[in-house]
Amino acid sequence: MSGTCLIISREDWSLHRKGEIDRQRHQEKVREAIKKNLADIVSEESIILHDGRKVIKVPIRSLEEFHFRFDAGRQKHGGQGDGKSKQGDVIYSEPQQGKGRGAGDEPGVDYYEADITVDELAEMIFEDLGLPNLEQKKKPEIASESVEFRDIRKKGITGNIDRRRTIKEVIKRNAMKGKPGLYGITPEDLRFKTWDLTYKYESNAVVLAMMDTSGSMGPFEKYIARSFFFWMVRFLRTKYNNVQIVFLAHHTEARETSEEEFFTKGASGGTRCSSVYKLALEVIKKRYSPQDYNIYAFHFSDGDNLASDNENCVKLINELLKVCNMVGYGEIEGPYYYASTLRNVYKRINDPKFTVVIIRDKSGVYPALKKFFAQIPDRQAN
Repeated sequence: MSGTCLIISREDWSLHRKGEIDRQRHQEKVREAIKKNLADIVSEESIILHDGRKVIKVPIRSLEEFHFRFDAGRQKHGGQGDGKSKQGDVIYSEPQQGKGRGAGDEPGVDYYEADITVDELAEMIFEDLGLPNLEQKKKPEIASESVEFRDIRKKGITGNIDRRRTIKEVIKRNAMKGKPGLYGITPEDLRFKTWDLTYKYESNAVVLAMMDTSGSMGPFEKYIARSFFFWMVRFLRTKYNNVQIVFLAHHTEARETSEEEFFTKGASGGTRCSSVYKLALEVIKKRYSPQDYNIYAFHFSDGDNLASDNENCVKLINELLKVCNMVGYGEIEGPYYYASTLRNVYKRINDPKFTVVIIRDKSGVYPALKKFFAQIPDRQAN
């Protein structure tokens, strides 16, 4: 019987690697999809309320490969070669999902849930974040962890494969045999990255978390504020070994709370924002000397404040700016939002250490983190 006989060697290690390569490729695509959609994922309720579970599920679009799709509607398209299309014709229009009157007949966008650990998600979110304007202080220093790549070795764990150097080894080995090309990966070709965990020493820091819990802060506003502070607390405790956090809540009066109370208890009544700024200054004076600590203050509110209290707020913010490395104000525009009384008066504060962010929906939490904790922050308000 004539023909070509294909022999597969049991020693062809690249075949055994095929499943692992596909798995790694899929994981990379999932990671890319998550990174592209961090703004939507960060404020997912399932994450904020994950109750300490190590693995969480995040919704991402399905990862389809490119393929031709038959146009059942035979709609007009551009790009027909010598056809009748002319300049200005629409070549392709993306179907609008879930829009228009009545029931639609277009297919929807598929989503699926990907498993990811909270630590992996945090690593992506905190990649470029840091406490801005850190200065040397007298008190003992805090240490932040960083990874430093030290060496390339021939043995290691699969997740640490250095693909670029591995490919170079394969090409070099094949070229030396007189058969150049990228094929036949063997275990001897593999190269693995190794690194050491190093510590960068910085001065002591304290962060004052201030949240409006008055009656005007509805469920949406409270959820957005708590989402921001959830990630802020995790960021500080992940990246710095000894940063201190003080939790302050207010309506017409302010008080220091436990972390659990801060994230679970609400209140009612009116709003006097100056009360929390006054308490913050008292806490700093009693416990955190600016000579010994880098001090950061972040306040979230819906912008609704007693008109008679606004001038006092401006005065107290200016007092905070004298002792803080940075003061941040976040304003949440809820579904029943009306003109802010606070944002308008805060426009008069002209200090590079004062940063304002506006959050209009859940996707605004991630940009707020990026703006407040940028190493070289953009201080202009939205």
